[in-house]
Amino acid sequence: MVGVGMGGRAVFILAVLFGFSAAFASARPSKTIQEDLAAPSADQGPTHVCHASRFADLGLDMADYIYCDSSLPFDVRAKDLVDRMTLNEKVEQVGNLATGVPRIGLLKYQWWSEALHGVSNVGPGTFFDDTIPGATSFPTVILSAAAFNQSLWKSIGQAVSTEARAMYNLGKAGLTYWSPNINVVRDPRWGRAIETPGEDPYVVGTFATNYVRGLQDVPGTENTADLNSRPLKVSSCCKHYAAYDVDAWKGVDRYHFDARVSEQDMKETFLRPFEMCVKDGDVSSVMCSYNRVNGIPACADPYLLKNTIRGEWDLHGYIVSDCDSIEVMHDDHKWLGDSKEDAVAQVLKAGLDLDCGDYYTKALGNSVRQGEVKEADLDKSLKYLYVVLMRLGFFDGSPQFNSLGKNDVCSDANLELATEAAREGIVLLKNDNKTLPLKSCDISKIAVIGPHAKATSAMIGNYAGIPCGIVTPFDGISKYGGEVTYEKGCSDVACKDDSLIFSAMNAAKNADATILLVGLDLSVEAESLDRNDLLLPGYQTQLINQVAESSSGPLVVVIMSAGGIDISFAKNNPKIKAILWAGYPGEKGGRAIADVIFGKYNPGGRLPLTWYEAGYVDMLPMTSMPLRPVDSLGYPGRTYKFFNGSTVYPFGYGLSYTNFSYSVLTSPATSVKIKLNKFQHCRNVNYSESEQAATINNCPAVVIDDLECGYKFGFEVAVENVGKEDGSDVVMVYSKPPEGIVGSHSKQLIGFEREFVKSGETKVVKFEFDACKSLNIVDTSGYNLLPSGGHIIMVGEGDNVISFPLQLSYYN
Repeated sequence: MVGVGMGGRAVFILAVLFGFSAAFASARPSKTIQEDLAAPSADQGPTHVCHASRFADLGLDMADYIYCDSSLPFDVRAKDLVDRMTLNEKVEQVGNLATGVPRIGLLKYQWWSEALHGVSNVGPGTFFDDTIPGATSFPTVILSAAAFNQSLWKSIGQAVSTEARAMYNLGKAGLTYWSPNINVVRDPRWGRAIETPGEDPYVVGTFATNYVRGLQDVPGTENTADLNSRPLKVSSCCKHYAAYDVDAWKGVDRYHFDARVSEQDMKETFLRPFEMCVKDGDVSSVMCSYNRVNGIPACADPYLLKNTIRGEWDLHGYIVSDCDSIEVMHDDHKWLGDSKEDAVAQVLKAGLDLDCGDYYTKALGNSVRQGEVKEADLDKSLKYLYVVLMRLGFFDGSPQFNSLGKNDVCSDANLELATEAAREGIVLLKNDNKTLPLKSCDISKIAVIGPHAKATSAMIGNYAGIPCGIVTPFDGISKYGGEVTYEKGCSDVACKDDSLIFSAMNAAKNADATILLVGLDLSVEAESLDRNDLLLPGYQTQLINQVAESSSGPLVVVIMSAGGIDISFAKNNPKIKAILWAGYPGEKGGRAIADVIFGKYNPGGRLPLTWYEAGYVDMLPMTSMPLRPVDSLGYPGRTYKFFNGSTVYPFGYGLSYTNFSYSVLTSPATSVKIKLNKFQHCRNVNYSESEQAATINNCPAVVIDDLECGYKFGFEVAVENVGKEDGSDVVMVYSKPPEGIVGSHSKQLIGFEREFVKSGETKVVKFEFDACKSLNIVDTSGYNLLPSGGHIIMVGEGDNVISFPLQLSYYN
């Protein structure tokens, strides 16, 4: 996302990279815009459109306006509102700043706010001042995802939406938040991995579903019969649709890139999280991306927008462009040589309802007058937009939220939740000789070293607001007592010289234990900034190795990053006893890191990304989109599903201070048998060897859309904590397709549950799966198939795996 107007693009990116509040200190919304957000009313909460006194002040009688009759359905009211507008008035409402129509009592509205991991001041819809100086900054999404805890993800969404509503009540925020980012991390170099839930489309979609539900759901209304009338706490937006994961790599940028994607990869990987977000999360908005997909700009593709999001998935909401996407389509892609009027006609007809930018407001009126697009298409988009605002209470108010205010922002409960989210996400990568947890009673001198030892803004990442109060790693560690000394080791993460390493070595030599905090930050990986390698920057590797040589006591290395780093040297160095990955842990990250190091919290996070060896990026360009290996070019596969080479750490990896064992309590089903009717036809599956195909019955597969589905299988897993520490375990369940299917995934994650188990105790975790969602494959034609044959179900990771066969067959 960029600033509205291409002249603002560079300024906006600097703001996101290096701290929005600093870069935009002089660019807070004017008083006029602030008043447009929601001027509070002492007796009835924030101002809403259909307020009789407002109309009276405008010389209008609210009773004359059907759109303010709350007894009528939202779609009827929205039609009445739109029908009252002139064409010129209509086009002024489809940019991110909708100007309103005072003539008919309609307020202005700023659509653009962000809430990726807390209420952000990126975008003009939200701002901080002396009344609300900050909001809770939760860990960046990549670390929260590492918790593999669905209830946590929903709780974060609920906390963020409470703070957003409180700020709206005080006139400091809007009601529509263009979050979360649910693009799959296809390539480890992608700079925006920090914003996403990782590389697995099922995990990404599950995170989206829960976070969106936390943001949007009003308790007791989740199952409203007409979902287009379901009340919303705030509106969420899943972005960036679709196949977007190249920002700026070796001269290729997102404003010009054409993602050449097979139908197989599109359905299986790139679209699945969005489908889950719309169908399972009932999100009220989807944002289309800058890039082209197979030659067509994403925001101008009627198949992607109108046919898929609106049609097949049945979106209950609106579709918005990434900021200035129409301008990018016109100026950068130079799509079809279109004029501005041509361009806006193309995207409106494709299904784009709202332009984050000013192309709609400047060119759409002429486009309609020239006959390039129907005014009725514009009317339809406006109705989608106003129904969402009605669901939010922008027209009628939301009395149930009126009590929220200043005390609900940066509350103790939310700050504790932010700390807990960071603790749950932290991943223990190495722990030789059970070095961790450290015992503070045995340590009198601690050396805290590294460019992230006193990290502040680095911990909150991008799309962040102003935090309530940061706890640095040094501060968190210091609270555990003893004499704590600090050395930078490197002046920043770039670590361009080794002048500070010697003093760091001396500090480690004189300490009973050394904690070394290294890694990346937004100067290395961020929006509009992809990486070229998977190495620590500058002299950081030398810093780690030389401190390891000098340390008198145990050395603990803590890595802050989003993407994986090749730290094989540290993994294999016996003098480095323990390694933790802490992502970017949010404003209370220092406290969470210290709690894990000193044993107040037993780590249970799992890596949501594969950590590849450094040579991986030399084997294929970032711009090669296939997930599967490209044998003709020697390109390896991508993600754990299609890469079979050696790694530093695999997807799902994570240690604990205790040990867990699994057993299956109930006898799992050994077969799934599906009866076909005369309208259901079998399809061939491409096997690597003809004799393997012969072992399958005469119905190799059926298209899932032709099946009624609901074919269930399940089992119960006993998780026993056989160690001496209480702790949480993530039980991960994978399915493996029948052997020999060409191009199929090696395995796919189909379920996971995080469970806390006390030492010596056992918890039972129940899993139930739908065969259509858990045993499927997508073939090269883009068909989603349910193949017959011998599937394998695997529970667990690494050496702690239980597996059993599941035979699927068809009969007439």
